[in-house]
Amino acid sequence: MTPADAVTRTAALSTASSPAQARPVAAACGVEAWHVESPVVPLIALAFTFEGGAAQDPEGKSGAVQMLARLLDEGAGPYGSDAFQERLAARAIELSFHAGPDAIGGSLKMLVKHADEAIELLALALAQPRFDEAAIERVRAQMLAGLRYQQNDPGVMASRRFFAEAYPGHPYGRPSGGTLESVSGITRDDLVALHARLLGRGRVKVAAVGAIGEEALQRALDAAFGRLSEGGALAAVPPARIAGRGRRIVVDLDVPQSVIRFGTDGVPWRDPDFIPAYVLNHVLGGGAFTSRLFQEVREKRGLAYSVGTSLVSHRAASMTWGYTATKNERVAEALAVIAEEIARLTQDGPSDEELQKAKDYLTGSYALGFDTSTKIAHQLVQVAFEGLGIDYIGRRNGLIGAVTQDDIRRAAARTLGDGRLLVVAAGRPTEL
Repeated sequence: MTPADAVTRTAALSTASSPAQARPVAAACGVEAWHVESPVVPLIALAFTFEGGAAQDPEGKSGAVQMLARLLDEGAGPYGSDAFQERLAARAIELSFHAGPDAIGGSLKMLVKHADEAIELLALALAQPRFDEAAIERVRAQMLAGLRYQQNDPGVMASRRFFAEAYPGHPYGRPSGGTLESVSGITRDDLVALHARLLGRGRVKVAAVGAIGEEALQRALDAAFGRLSEGGALAAVPPARIAGRGRRIVVDLDVPQSVIRFGTDGVPWRDPDFIPAYVLNHVLGGGAFTSRLFQEVREKRGLAYSVGTSLVSHRAASMTWGYTATKNERVAEALAVIAEEIARLTQDGPSDEELQKAKDYLTGSYALGFDTSTKIAHQLVQVAFEGLGIDYIGRRNGLIGAVTQDDIRRAAARTLGDGRLLVVAAGRPTEL
């Protein structure tokens, strides 16, 4: 079953001759949603993303956007935090918000019979969050407790140091969750200003999946987003490339094994070479049990329990990013094996069999991400946010199937390049 089939099957209309497909629906307020209608189950799933995330944190106040996202459902309009949450629970309405480097997003799931109330609560959370002092201090305390706990987590410490070294002096180099100092200094005025600037209906992407027709969706969009302003100007996030390639940095922690983060250049999702790079990454370290790194680092040498790579695509930067963990005395050996596999793959490419298996897996497994209305909505809103086109889900497997060895070599030259990695190890490696 292809992803397009999965969307169609999950959202099949009652008339078999008219299979449902994602289509744009515009509301009077100017907000457009990608819509998949399905009356099969009396549920509606909504996903939405506003441009502008943690990269918009005020100077010296990293963590502010994350705190904002966590406070949106902590009381809104006439309802304090407890009353707001009680109204959600009484109608089994699922509402959540999150923040990433480039966006604030959220999701809403509700029964059709409670749709009006659910949309009203969403509208209040977006347009009239209360930012009560008690809620701010409760969320601040939660964030600070998490930060204190993370100081002893080698994985978190390695990742934070990695991004700080990869993007020095850049918004992507700051911890999105903040620091003990920055989170302590965030004020209510900071949150109010960020809310006014970031949550504008002029920069929101929306997807709606489920038992809702086009006219009802238009009304829901107007009700949910129509009270928002267009939003303020976003701070410019300058383009950046990963810095420090070739360096090996140790974060000293007294633990028996080191947690390792490594990375090099990448290509963004909108780049024509992203799909070849995606297939290449699957062969290198993204393919779980079948990847070269898994086979060489874990299966053949027993150096680590897990090892892998992924592609990171932000608005203004991209990278090929990897992880593993091994005994302190075997860190250098593990890194040598990783470097050797990167060099071998860059020079020789994958075998024809490896390439075909990677393409078969990536196309065959894609439909698994479309087995619920919520998953479909999140997939659609991510595609919309990346500007890939409403037909991307239908085109995506064809793009992967068309990848050639020449495409792989070109993508390898652009991403893995000369093989130099920025490496951060949290622990006490003995030979690094």
